[in-house]
Amino acid sequence: MPSIFWLVPISSLMALGFAWFFFRQMMRMDEGTDMMKKIADHVRKGASAYLRQQYKVVIIVFLIITVIFSFLAYGLGVQNKWVPFAFITGGFFSGLAGFFGMKAATFASGRVANACRKSLDSGLRLAFRSGAVMGLVVVGLVLLDISVWFIVLNIFIPEIVSMPGYQLMTITAIMLTFGMGASTQALFARVGGGIYTKAADVGADLVGKVEAEIPEDDPRNPATIADNVGDNVGDVAGMGADLFESFAASILATALLGAAAFMSPDLLHMQANAVIAPMLIAAVGTLLSIAGVFMVRTREGATQKQLLRSLGFGVNMSAVFIVIASFLVLYFLQLPNYLGLWGSIVTGLLAGIAIGQSTEYFTASAYRPTRKIAESSQTGHATLIISGVGTGLISAAVPLVIIVVAITLAYSFATGFTFHPDSLNIGLYGIGIAAVGLLSTLGITLATDAYGPIADNAGGNAQMSALGDEVRKRTDALDALGNTTAATGKGFAIGSAALTALALLASYFEEVRMMFVKFLDRPFELINGIPAIEASFLDFVHHYEVHLMNPKVIVGILLGVMAVFLFSGLTMNAVGRAAQKMVDEVRRQFSTIPGIMEGKAEPDYARCVHISTKGAQREMLLPSLIALLIPVVVGLIFGVPGVSGLLLGTISSGFALAIFMANSGGAWDNAKKYIEEGNFGGKGSESHKAAVTGDTVGDPFKDTSGPSLNILIKLMVMASVVTVGVAVTYAIL
Repeated sequence: MPSIFWLVPISSLMALGFAWFFFRQMMRMDEGTDMMKKIADHVRKGASAYLRQQYKVVIIVFLIITVIFSFLAYGLGVQNKWVPFAFITGGFFSGLAGFFGMKAATFASGRVANACRKSLDSGLRLAFRSGAVMGLVVVGLVLLDISVWFIVLNIFIPEIVSMPGYQLMTITAIMLTFGMGASTQALFARVGGGIYTKAADVGADLVGKVEAEIPEDDPRNPATIADNVGDNVGDVAGMGADLFESFAASILATALLGAAAFMSPDLLHMQANAVIAPMLIAAVGTLLSIAGVFMVRTREGATQKQLLRSLGFGVNMSAVFIVIASFLVLYFLQLPNYLGLWGSIVTGLLAGIAIGQSTEYFTASAYRPTRKIAESSQTGHATLIISGVGTGLISAAVPLVIIVVAITLAYSFATGFTFHPDSLNIGLYGIGIAAVGLLSTLGITLATDAYGPIADNAGGNAQMSALGDEVRKRTDALDALGNTTAATGKGFAIGSAALTALALLASYFEEVRMMFVKFLDRPFELINGIPAIEASFLDFVHHYEVHLMNPKVIVGILLGVMAVFLFSGLTMNAVGRAAQKMVDEVRRQFSTIPGIMEGKAEPDYARCVHISTKGAQREMLLPSLIALLIPVVVGLIFGVPGVSGLLLGTISSGFALAIFMANSGGAWDNAKKYIEEGNFGGKGSESHKAAVTGDTVGDPFKDTSGPSLNILIKLMVMASVVTVGVAVTYAIL
């Protein structure tokens, strides 16, 4: 094991250490008045109660899946015996990251509101550093888990003299299944959290703002605490689990592709360096993210664009430094064509920035698309909805083109601009390492995203605590910025999911090869006329006839598209059903609790929290189980060609639909906020009511179905990778 590898566990411990430092720094700040403390305590208790209930369900699901994996590994022998353990640790660390991030967010919101009583800069820095706890915990735990597994497997899996290079192939193939646990936990966190937060949000908006005509986050609204709880369980714990999985999967898939690309006798001496390269780039990016967090500050009275620039400065400086540092890492490792691989990393970084900028343009109220949606509210609810849908559809074109360019350039840089079949493995490694480049500064990028719900909760606390207009103005500025960073973060997450899923798709065929050579003990079975142990990636593709003239592939593609739309429909309807119960409850309280509208009686906040919690737990199971079962069923019936098509259909349609939904929802939300600033009649006008309708429709778009599609894409690939033995051994057709 190269000695430079130890930078990975060191950087993980530093990330966790600084996360603890920022958390303790935040906890030392004053939480404000007694009323502010009471509201923050309500939110904390609600969020903790929800997570406890969710983890009970997830533990049961994990135990069932672990039993199934154990049967596949120890009973049927079609899976490596380490897989069940890797699956459990992946889920455990993913859940732990979400839990720590949510804890920090719920303790921070009241303190951020209180800091805004002092200055805008104090509020921004505290909110951002509290968000950095989430970012640094995620990257720290990912790198820690990868480091431990890599060290342990190197000890327990020996090199076989007759099979040179297969030790690292086996280790990386096993480690990749760690991502299956992370994906499963992430899907439950995203779907459950998304249903929770949007059921509360829709109920609070429709009855509170539209029917009762009271402000957002008004303490008279029974659903307002549930709404604030939802911001944490959906946008903090859910997003953290999502990007935890992306970060881990991109590193592990690229490590496996590196082991495969450098297996030839003339390159075998570089195989270990190719495997640890993505780990080292992620480690260096983590250290630079820590530095970037300290660069974020602003001045009093800053405009929306100036606030965006303040956050962007820290993110962009981290990105600039990682460009330099990644070159030094590759130069030190002396990988063949290290300049080309560095070009792939830079391509991934630029793609992430470009997707973020595109999302900002289509969703921020400072730009024309969102202002045009706000303008369309003057002619009613329907025209505003039409305008938002149209903007969302158009907005999907730009990220798709960016990903197309990124894939082409990443592949070309890695291969020296040749598309010869002999260069396929190194080209796929280039795409994988581009995904690592895109996510290399995740520590600070995720901090900007987690900042959003913290700022939103701070605004809610300020409103419910009846703080002064100047304080509310500052929290509103931070909240509006948070909406944009959240939308940008969702675009970033979706873009990373696309590149990561492509790397995982390539890894799928490497897992097929490993299934023959190691796990099924059939290394000399002929694959395209060549023994499996010597067969290339393309030999397996030809052996299984993975081409567009094979009906199994076409069927798989159509089933992949079907899965995306079915999943989206199920999650949208789940929000609708849960929201109906919330609307009924808020109406009931308004009509049956005397003095609630006069502020003389306190609403039953706990009842609304209970309705959202119960609805989310019940509704999240069906879509999540469908995502887990479809790859297994398709593999069992149509085999490797069917699964290949399924993954192609899921990745292509899921990416486009996720961008559309996230951007439409974000644009509707900020169009409403633009009107609330006094444009087109301001709060209470007919335009505002139309904008609230658009925001309500967009809520499950941007916070439930859209972001959940990121995980659906990766989970279906992961489920296919982990159950590849079923497709290889037991396929019916």
